[in-house]
Amino acid sequence: MRRVILLAGLLVGWCGAVMAAEPPADVVTLDSGFRFLYDLDFEHAHQAFASWQQQNPDNPLGPVCEAAALLFSEFNRLGVLESQFYQDDKAFQARQQFTPDPGLRVRFNTALDRAESSAQVRLAKDAKNRDALFALTMASGLRADYAGLIEKRNLASLHFTKQATAWAQQLLVVDPGCYDAHLATGVSQYIVGSMSAPVRWLVRLGGVSGDKEAGIRELQVTADRGQYLAPFARILLAIAYVREKDKPRARQLLVALQNDFPQNPIFARQISRLDAQGCCAKP
Repeated sequence: MRRVILLAGLLVGWCGAVMAAEPPADVVTLDSGFRFLYDLDFEHAHQAFASWQQQNPDNPLGPVCEAAALLFSEFNRLGVLESQFYQDDKAFQARQQFTPDPGLRVRFNTALDRAESSAQVRLAKDAKNRDALFALTMASGLRADYAGLIEKRNLASLHFTKQATAWAQQLLVVDPGCYDAHLATGVSQYIVGSMSAPVRWLVRLGGVSGDKEAGIRELQVTADRGQYLAPFARILLAIAYVREKDKPRARQLLVALQNDFPQNPIFARQISRLDAQGCCAKP
């Protein structure tokens, strides 16, 4: 069950871009906020998402993206993403205990509560509302992130991961071209598929099945064709390949991410770690 904390529900709504963006203009898009987020420019990311919410006050994607920015800034402060690159569970479990920021946790939960409430209002009027289903998918994934990766509440994380998968499946029925939704189902498949056979059997009794290879395939769909989550899917794939002992492929993904987001030092550090291990020849 401890494997749940490795990748559980990592559904933060980050958007792909090839370079750092300029500061938010009068009319902003979610994409600009996500670009700032990926380059670890949290101040401008928060500004962009706040501006977007002012322009779209009733859309649940605004507050859920605000929550994503808060969580990612906390991940960065605590070194959560980098710890995911440990090669095995034993090393990961031996990491230092995280001490979360209580004020940020309140802001995070408040933003998610607003997103979920707004989404439910939309679904009450239209059960096929795409933005509402996407916001609920992201919100459940973000709650899984916080529970599993910061608080180490494994069962709670698995519960939220199951919720995220259910919302993602509904979203794909409404919009099969929403390739971002495959991130939720891919993460769930990989996590459960990585569990030991007895634990996997127990989890299946709760309605959650898993297959590591299927999970990687779904993550690849998002990495190749996703709108908002493509870069994050590439991060998750790199983590998975490190754990599956395919370090050359992990390095290839990290190099591409480093080129796309040059202001983010995480990718360079992980490449250096792999090179120090002699995983593969440099290009």
